[in-house]
Amino acid sequence: MEIKNIVLQNLATNEEYARKVLPFLKPEYFSEESEKIVFSCIRDFIQQYNDMPSKEAIAIALDSKKNIYEDQYNKIMVLVNMVFGQKEPNNIEWLYDQTERFCKDRAIYNAIMESIGIIDNKDADTRTQIPDILSNALAVSFDTHIGHEYYEDADERYEYYHTVEEKIPFDIDYLNHITGGGMPRKTLSTVIASTGVGKSLFLCHHAAACLRSNYNVLYITCEMAEKAIAARIDANILDIQMDELKTIPKNVYDKKINNMCGGLKGKLIVKEYPTATANVNHFRFLLDELALKKKFSPDIIFIDYLNICSSSRIKNSGSVGSYTTIKSIAEEMRGLAVEYNVPIFTATQMNRDGYENTDPDLTNTSESMGLPHTVDLMFAMISTEEL
Repeated sequence: MEIKNIVLQNLATNEEYARKVLPFLKPEYFSEESEKIVFSCIRDFIQQYNDMPSKEAIAIALDSKKNIYEDQYNKIMVLVNMVFGQKEPNNIEWLYDQTERFCKDRAIYNAIMESIGIIDNKDADTRTQIPDILSNALAVSFDTHIGHEYYEDADERYEYYHTVEEKIPFDIDYLNHITGGGMPRKTLSTVIASTGVGKSLFLCHHAAACLRSNYNVLYITCEMAEKAIAARIDANILDIQMDELKTIPKNVYDKKINNMCGGLKGKLIVKEYPTATANVNHFRFLLDELALKKKFSPDIIFIDYLNICSSSRIKNSGSVGSYTTIKSIAEEMRGLAVEYNVPIFTATQMNRDGYENTDPDLTNTSESMGLPHTVDLMFAMISTEEL
């Protein structure tokens, strides 16, 4: 018996199973029209009467439907008799796993067929929808968690209070002090500074520190070239001046790299995107490619920097203000951090009033106050005449 028939059979007769999987099933997951009709009748009955249907109830529902021809009706009734007939007992966990796999397979198949249809239409505007269609299909899963029950889940809550949160520390003691030991996962942090003060300098320094601590680091740059970023990290790792990188002999350079990086367990990957063209969908695709081709999963992501990325939800146009655009980018980056369970570190510019301000505040954020409203940590870098 095919899995789709087992799904329909248990959906009609197994209340525990039906209540758990019904929110995730869709008519389009069934390939034949008769299966879609039977599924819709079962689903509609359960949703309307909050009870399991009988064979007679489904038959009456079918009789009331119009535009069903006699041959199709006979085929549907054969399926109904099978659904409400004698069924073999199945392990409930096996049923859940097989049903989830069935939903995933059908969602991916439908997404591919829809994408082929878009390509065949040769409409350049609709082709941009293909990545979202495929991403939504790949994201299909059974999430059975429906909330935290205050009294029954008290033990789980107590364990949470006494669990030490995993954080990625800074190599600067004061930053560890104000953050309670570093940056937790699923967070978005940003450093704010004027032009030329050292935003990229700080990001490269922190990336090098994370690499030395054996973390996997992904550095995404939308401003400088990949090799320029790698050179700054080289200077941090090797503890030499940037100018020395151009004059250091090859054998000395190789020896320093081996001495400093030979025992490291972490990896660093730097990826460059053109300014104002990349958004979180590009970053998500990169993460999936790295996992597939290099078996690389980052522990922390650096994005240099937020204001010169683009939004995946809002097109760049004169009708959309910078507040909305920047806030949208920040929300998408924070969502990416949650999705991949990593901290993301980025940077932003100060506005005109903040350029000479030695004690900046949130009002000195350039372009959008939506950014400090979204990030988890934001701190400023300043450069005075004395410094």
